[in-house]
Amino acid sequence: MADLRFGIIGWGYWGPKIARNLDSIAHATVTAVADMDKHRVALLAGQQPGLQVTSQVEELLRSDVDAVVIATPVRTHYALAKQALLHGKHVLVEKPLTASVAEAEELVALARQVDRVLMVGHTFEYSPAVNELRKLVQSGELGKIYCVEAERVNLGLFRRDINVIWDLAPHDVSILLYLFGQLPEQVQVQANAHLLPPIHDVAHLDLGFPDGMTAHIHVSWLHPCKLRRVTVIGDARMVVYDDTNPAEMIKIYNKGADVNADPVVSYRHGAITIPHIDWIEPLRLECEDFIHAIRTGTPPRASGEVGLSVVRVLAAAQDALNQQLRTLVSDTIPA
Repeated sequence: MADLRFGIIGWGYWGPKIARNLDSIAHATVTAVADMDKHRVALLAGQQPGLQVTSQVEELLRSDVDAVVIATPVRTHYALAKQALLHGKHVLVEKPLTASVAEAEELVALARQVDRVLMVGHTFEYSPAVNELRKLVQSGELGKIYCVEAERVNLGLFRRDINVIWDLAPHDVSILLYLFGQLPEQVQVQANAHLLPPIHDVAHLDLGFPDGMTAHIHVSWLHPCKLRRVTVIGDARMVVYDDTNPAEMIKIYNKGADVNADPVVSYRHGAITIPHIDWIEPLRLECEDFIHAIRTGTPPRASGEVGLSVVRVLAAAQDALNQQLRTLVSDTIPA
């Protein structure tokens, strides 16, 4: 079996992590890296002399790599992914896929046209804990799902190019769509820009789904504690997924509320179950799926179409926020 050759565009936070995982998989190797930071390029060239390193993306795209990973700021995703697809490369783009629905739609159509894999780095879809949670939801063990609460908060990292919705919410939106397989039909947003207006650093998203389920997503760059938690409330059982607690990532609560009882609502308190989870680094599973999709033509789990769905929700949230701001202005400033 011939090795697949990969190029990495962007050698910041995610680029080296993805390269490490690709290089650890049989018959896959990272052969080229492009980054606009010439100092970073020179340093990497000295550390790994066998690696083709350049500050010119076009040079990497003209090379013999079979696929590229784009780990650059969101505003560059569309142009770089389009270039790569037009050069006949398979593409893995860090989340979110693009900064607009129109851009995402164009990339999905282009990937289909040139018959190349387009995948998005929705890493949490590959988390063993999230997949355990999905099994619980899909099996019906939790009963009818009433609501979901997702929290992804921390102190930093502040971004100047996008707001907290586009930075952090893609994780939880992709988890929700993966768990339930449906898009919300309603999106409401409350957000604030405390540090550097107009970049919103705290946001609350309320999603309404066709089956009556609701979801609340809280994302923040301004929080004293690091939380990555998803709580699913069903009428039979409840589950908490806590990504910051490796020993107890999933807790199943045999708790609930029953109606038509005396009193009108009675509460059930049962045992807590902590299932065993065989842990594998999600980023490695993501890289393996990318490779499998390239070799077999099977769509990856986090396909371009999935990335498009996530961008649709983010764009709807941004539109709702923009509309609130316009309404505020029109209500307070005379025409």
